Amino acid sequence: MERPLDGRRIAFLTANEGVEQIELTSPWKAVTDAGADAVHLAPERGEVQGFDHLDKADVFDATLAVKNAVAGDFDALVLPGGVANPDQLRTDPDALSFVRSLAEQGKPIAVICHGPWTLIDAGLVGGRTMTSWPSLRADIEHAGGTWVDQEVVVSDDGPNTIVSSRNPDDLPAFERTLVDVFAKVRTS
Repeated sequence: MERPLDGRRIAFLTANEGVEQIELTSPWKAVTDAGADAVHLAPERGEVQGFDHLDKADVFDATLAVKNAVAGDFDALVLPGGVANPDQLRTDPDALSFVRSLAEQGKPIAVICHGPWTLIDAGLVGGRTMTSWPSLRADIEHAGGTWVDQEVVVSDDGPNTIVSSRNPDDLPAFERTLVDVFAKVRTS
């Protein structure tokens, strides 16, 4: 079995409540199946309540508080969606600082659904072409980005690569693309 992400350490950043469960679990499985070490970060270490749209789903364990995370210890970042999840992260100074630091180090970020809200508040959307859940179109455009309706978009128009996708229906294409992009990164 090919493991293109052997030796890579991938951060998954979520709020402690409100993450769209499938947008966490499916990319997590994709990167770990490809050989990566995945680490779940959240504002607070401990329980993360997943959601299936608006219904509570499973509880996950964030093993590291984002305020204690060092961007240099990771090779890439995944930002799952859900409405409440990125809405909370976009107001968390530690989360925004971590995301900015990864981008400044040239490390790729994969983001899906409502996840670009976090990137908008981190100041990483200007000049980029991205996709997202359709209701974020105006937010991306107001932040200086270009929004397109495609299942997956790769943007190299900044200090790092951003892989974006619209929704859970796009997960197969999103996961193939993020694994390909993450595999090209030199390990930490």
